[in-house]
Amino acid sequence: MNKAEFVDAVAAKAGLSKKDAKGAVDAVLETLTESLVKGDGVSFIGFGTFFTTARAARTATVPGTGKKVQVPATKVVKFKVGKALKDAVAK
Repeated sequence: MNKAEFVDAVAAKAGLSKKDAKGAVDAVLETLTESLVKGDGVSFIGFGTFFTTARAARTATVPGTGKKVQVPATKVVKFKVGKALKDAVAK
């Protein structure tokens, strides 16, 4: 499912126009992004938690050539699935 299909599904489920649903989805994604950029986690009980973590600098090997390259330290987003979502998907 891509973003447009997701917006259509939200519009149908919530009884909103596609324009209103797109605005709501965009606002949720923008707010989630802003929180993660600040280093705050975002938790939806039963669904899961989005959070950031630091990844240390490291040396990696390029598979095709075997050449060693330095990968700089960075901050990455992670997601820990909640119990209700995990159980729903498992069924």
